[in-house]
Amino acid sequence: MIREILLLGNEELYKPSEPVTAEDLSSLAEWTRDLHDTLLDYRAKYGAGRAVAAPQIGLRKRLIYMLLDRPYVLVNPRLSFPDGETVELLDDCMSFPGLAVRVRRYKRCLLEYTDELGAERRIELSGDLAELVQHEYDHLDGILATMRAVDEKSFYMLQLKRDFD
Repeated sequence: MIREILLLGNEELYKPSEPVTAEDLSSLAEWTRDLHDTLLDYRAKYGAGRAVAAPQIGLRKRLIYMLLDRPYVLVNPRLSFPDGETVELLDDCMSFPGLAVRVRRYKRCLLEYTDELGAERRIELSGDLAELVQHEYDHLDGILATMRAVDEKSFYMLQLKRDFD
């Protein structure tokens, strides 16, 4: 089901998420479908979107859905950084379409998570995938890219495809 994406300023976006528990596993497939449908709806409207975090649809759980070469379901992800090397980049978000923010992110990260089948996974990421995971992971902690702006002049308006039926 397509869910409403919470927008910048909604207090729910700033609250930390709770871990997905064993009791939650019966809802995981439904939550994943909702995240998938919502991401595809956003792509149809704006021509962008590679991932969405559960808090963006009002579900305060540590769950991320990425749709890249295939779907990835990240349950209770954990991030670490092998070194301190960072890069500045423009970050956009489904919770504030049309706005980009200059932020500093780590160039590389180590992602550990449980997949939708309960298997433990560990992946080393770099470049745009490292940035993407850091962005979505921040949502789980109630942090938006606007809160990571390099300075007060780090905000830019974008032209987005808009398909309003």
